[in-house]
Amino acid sequence: MSWASGSWAAGALLFWLAAWAFNSLASARWSHLAAVRLLIPALFGVTLLVLWEGMVRGFAVSPVILPAPSVIGARFAESLPILWGDFTQTIVKGALSGYLMGCGAAVLVAIAIDRSPFLQRGLLPVGNFIAALPIVGIAPILVMWFGFDWQSKAAVVVVMVFFPVLVNMVAGLKATDPLQRDLMATYSASYGQALVKMRLPAAMPFLFNGLKIATTLALIGAIVAEFFGSPTRGMGFRISTAVGQLDLALVWAEIAVAALAGSGFYGLVALVERGVTFWHPSQRR
Repeated sequence: MSWASGSWAAGALLFWLAAWAFNSLASARWSHLAAVRLLIPALFGVTLLVLWEGMVRGFAVSPVILPAPSVIGARFAESLPILWGDFTQTIVKGALSGYLMGCGAAVLVAIAIDRSPFLQRGLLPVGNFIAALPIVGIAPILVMWFGFDWQSKAAVVVVMVFFPVLVNMVAGLKATDPLQRDLMATYSASYGQALVKMRLPAAMPFLFNGLKIATTLALIGAIVAEFFGSPTRGMGFRISTAVGQLDLALVWAEIAVAALAGSGFYGLVALVERGVTFWHPSQRR
């Protein structure tokens, strides 16, 4: 290892130790401040990038094995049109449409299951079986059924998100207190009235747990489905072709887009949850 390479590694390690000490101090003394709560994870992320950059340059790691963050950032900047086209194809058309259809169907089926003891005994075991099927086995079948465009990716996403949302919604509809149900019966409320005024509000925390889990599953399903057939754009298609061309910087750029999209998607659902379930103890500070 040359002197320059050693200085890169040593500098990155020193920066990591300094940032760690600052984060520990800020967490202990100023964690009640909103700005500090945002600064701590941001600084932690920057620290990881600096350590990554220093180790790659310090140990002269081949870019085919692991490109440096600076190389990935440069590739990201010069590939913005490609990344945007892939984002639109995979996230907007495939993941988002499948997410909305799968979660909407899961809510409706959960209400039907709650209403029908027959469906409780018959449909939920079948759902358990479907949820256990490997996505790499389902994806090529759905691609053959629905074609190579975004419709097949949306179908894969529907299969992935349906069961987690269904299970959480069914549990939420059963979460009401017996005294509350007796009170609604005393008021001679119909099933629809009890559903709207009591059972659905009580199910919201459970539903949003399922919706947040489904955000990451939707992205994974859409990207994996593109490995088995896709038009000439899409994040999964780009990752598979870039790996074949040893363009690892573009692969990591696509991964960064997926991570940012997943974090934003999760944060949006969590923001809606805070507005809908503001009354729940989990939302109080």
